[in-house]
Amino acid sequence: MSQAQTPIATPVADLSFEKALAELESIVAKLERGDIALEESITAYERGEALKAHCARLLGAAEARVDKIRLGSDGKAQGLEPLDVEA
Repeated sequence: MSQAQTPIATPVADLSFEKALAELESIVAKLERGDIALEESITAYERGEALKAHCARLLGAAEARVDKIRLGSDGKAQGLEPLDVEA
């Protein structure tokens, strides 16, 4: 496996939601096409699982932030409440 084919230079935790999702979609496409060797596909699958979990965490945090938006009696956003995030 060459360095150019290894898309794991950036740690998963450092990726934005959009970059992680794009990489996950790329991995899924490669696996579906069968474009990679067995050993590389196992590594890609493991990376994909980590990317999926990372995206789920980021999405959950974003949903929690949206849930914390306070609405006024007119239905318009009036401010934000502090987000209680468990680490």
